[in-house]
Amino acid sequence: MTTPSPIVSTDWLAANLSSPDLIVVDGSWYLPQMGRDADAEYLEGHIPGAIRFDIDEVSDPTSGLPHTLPAPHVFASKMRRLGIGDGARIVVYDGIGLFSAPRVWWMFKVMGVEDVYILDGGMRKWKAEDRPLEDLPVKRPERHFTARLDTSALADINDVLKVVENGSAQILDARPAGRFTGEDPEPREGMRSGHMPGAHNLPFNQLMQEDGTIKSTDEISNMIIDAGLDLTKPIITSCGSGVTAAALTLALTLSGAKKLKLYDGSWSEWGSREDTPVATGATE
Repeated sequence: MTTPSPIVSTDWLAANLSSPDLIVVDGSWYLPQMGRDADAEYLEGHIPGAIRFDIDEVSDPTSGLPHTLPAPHVFASKMRRLGIGDGARIVVYDGIGLFSAPRVWWMFKVMGVEDVYILDGGMRKWKAEDRPLEDLPVKRPERHFTARLDTSALADINDVLKVVENGSAQILDARPAGRFTGEDPEPREGMRSGHMPGAHNLPFNQLMQEDGTIKSTDEISNMIIDAGLDLTKPIITSCGSGVTAAALTLALTLSGAKKLKLYDGSWSEWGSREDTPVATGATE
């Protein structure tokens, strides 16, 4: 069975948890300033059968940027060792609800996996409903995984530079408003504040309700339009380091946008260079 939406409920997961083709993935990741340890939290308690997916571990260590997408053969090798094989249904969650899980979802999608979903509300909702947990690491037997990279879903710095110059696509930034306008400093040292000229801002946390679940599609679509975006035109999502940009990609997907790319280097790359233009203040 597949679902028409990339989001599944805790009720759905609980009912399907014993399905032999279902793999639950803990994709939790936190910023250093959050003071949380994703690996430790996994060992304290995770959804039964869930395997641990570390976006820093499943990344390209040669890029010089945080947790960028690895080459397809590297991704396939990592998934094989995790026991994720072709034909599996994958449900990803994180400890906040809608923070790093969309990044893991996007990684699977861009590597050619169609049957992948995000748990609405994540571990936060699962725990609030007093559902079962396990505290032992899960080891699955190795499986063959085929990675087919969809290069059309990726934007690099040259793509974004062209967009800034010619306006051929829209840029949507997931960072908090203060960092986008340049009023607040970036959390990483040596990085300029502000945004790409012409970019629009929709902080990723505005997509969530107080319990960590995602807002309705109508609410999300209205927020995207209010941010100045045209859903029928190409859009590049960006953020601090490529993680919460995927939450915007998810929101845009739910809203029916089709021409989507994610700038994997995001502000970690753009803001640390001296040859990239930077704007401050709100986008008009």
